[in-house]
Parts: sequence; structure tokens; C-alpha cells
Amino acid sequence: MSNEKRLAEIRDQIDSLDAQIQELISARARCAQEVAEVKQAAGQEVVFYRPEREASILRNIQERNAGPLSNEEIARLFREIISACLALEEVLKIAFLGPEGTFTQAAALKHFGHSVETVSLSDINEVFREVESGNAHYGVVPVENSTEGVVSHTLDMFMTTNLKICGEVELRIHHHLMSKQNEMSGIEKVYSHQQSLGQCRKWLDANLPNVERIAVSSNAEAARLAMSEPTSAAIAGDSAAALYQLDILAPNIEDEPDNTTRFLIIGRQAVGPSGHDKTSLLCATDNRVGSLHHLLSPLVENQISMTRIESRPSRRGMWDYVFFIDIEGHASSPDIKSALEHLQKETSLFKVLGSYPRAVL
Repeated sequence: MSNEKRLAEIRDQIDSLDAQIQELISARARCAQEVAEVKQAAGQEVVFYRPEREASILRNIQERNAGPLSNEEIARLFREIISACLALEEVLKIAFLGPEGTFTQAAALKHFGHSVETVSLSDINEVFREVESGNAHYGVVPVENSTEGVVSHTLDMFMTTNLKICGEVELRIHHHLMSKQNEMSGIEKVYSHQQSLGQCRKWLDANLPNVERIAVSSNAEAARLAMSEPTSAAIAGDSAAALYQLDILAPNIEDEPDNTTRFLIIGRQAVGPSGHDKTSLLCATDNRVGSLHHLLSPLVENQISMTRIESRPSRRGMWDYVFFIDIEGHASSPDIKSALEHLQKETSLFKVLGSYPRAVL
């Protein structure tokens, strides 16, 4: 059999498979419409997006994956199908820390897919307010970076808000040096967010040691400034380079190759168990000997794994602190429920910020 004939047969097979895939996607979309009708017929407040259900679907898809596509790629494809089908029930409005072209927007689209309406806001406070008011269904905010640590502004907001953490997104961060300049020798200033400057510090020291570094509100803002100043450059991601029509002079300049930022999904409703969950807590205890030990003892006694603990000033008095704690599991499970009841007795302030599915690739 000639190569041309074999190629023609393979292409015919692809066309046939495409038709089957399209038919199945349409059938799934019709099921989504039926789900909406059933929910609306119940006559109660309708919640169309169920984070635990979507996380379970994506994990099942990855478990069934036999290749050759990677788990991350197969999840990305199905996430877009889920997003498009959900939009037939309701188009979600997602607030994010902007402007357009930030990594936070990329995290929002990774988590919710592209069939949503994203709303750019200039401050983390505004993202929380937009969700609290009901103007947005959910918000996306950064909470920590593997290189530079926590985003304290996000943690501080949880002291006063009634919003819940409904999910998390982990995004591998690749920073690029971009400019209207053709050569790095013509660059006089580099703009970027303070965290990004920190994440690229060694590269900047080695390659642009005498160039002024200026921290701005976001990487997208840095790209906007670089677009208008020919002798300036920005450190930002792919989407910012495309949006602001900048040339990438040096790709992937982050000092740590596994540089990752974690983002939180904030919303108004509690999330049910998915089987692979986290619970986030806010706690405070009196300033006395052994107080932190007593605070954490219920977790140890119930064999609950703590994945993170951070302290922040409580703003209730000098040298008074609150603790943000992440543990594995859902607050509704018997062992965690028991541990939290005991933990609450050891605290002067106790708040479950949310139980939610662990990040899916």
C-alpha cells in the first residue's frame, strides 16, 4: 500500500472519529440542559456550578487516561467541554485580580475554562467585594508562590469576609523578559510585580545587573508600560506579550524551574466532599506558653495531616497573631469534624474558611 493511500485511510478515520466526538459532545450538552431544567423545576435557589462534582469528573478522566495525551492535556480538553456545557445552564461571571493578561486571569481560565465571563479588577479587596455583593459568582486571587511565599493581602481579607474557599488552582509560572527593543543592551528599566522581580532576581543580577528594577501593581501593567516606553522591558507571561505586542527577548527567566503559584477560588457557598479535599482554617490563641502546641494537638491526635501553617498579625492588638492552617480532608468527615471540635476549644478565634477539592492538574 502506498503512503498516499495509507494517509488517506487515516484521514478518513480521523473524520469519522471527529463526527462521533461531535455527536457525543452534543449529547452531553443536551444532558446539561436537562440538568438545568430539573434544578429550576425544584423551585429553590439554583446552584449550577458544583466544584466537587467537576473535580471528581476530571480525576476520573485522568484515571481512565491511557495516553498518548498527558493527564494535564486530557484534563484541559475536558475542562473546556465541561465549561461550554455549563454555560448552557448559566454563564459564570468570574472576578480576578487584573488587569487583562495577568497570571491570575490564566488561573481563572485554567480552572473554569473559556466559556465564562472574566471581570478584571485592580485590587484583591475589589475581587472579594465583587463576589460578596453577588456581582460575580466566584473570584480568583493569588495566595502563595513556591519561591516568594504567601500573598499576605489575600490572607488578611479572610479575617473579615464571610466568603468561602471553593477551590484552588496551581499554575506553573514562566516569566519572560519582553520589550519593544530588539536587544537587551538597549534596556534602561525593567518593570514587573514585586513577586516576579523576586522570582527572577538571580537572572536579573547576572544579565541586567545595572538596569533599574521598578515594582508595579501587576505584570500586565508592567507590559503596558513597556509597550509605551521603548527603552523599558517587562517581566510577564505569554498572554501579556501577545496582548501588548511585545517581543520576548529572553524566555523562562525564573530562577526556579518549578516556580508555581497557588490561587484560591472564593465564593458564597460551601462545597461538598469530592474524595480528595483540603480544609483551610483561621485560628487564634492566647499568647501563653505552649499555646501553639495545644492548638495543633487535636490534629495530631486524630492523625490529620497539616500541609501549611502561616501566621499573620491579627490587628486586634500588638504582637497578637492569627494562624492560617491547611489540612488534608473535608470538614464533614468524622475524624476531621472531631478534631475541629477539640481545636475550637483551644482557640480564642476559630473559623473554617472552606473545604474544597485539591487542585487538579
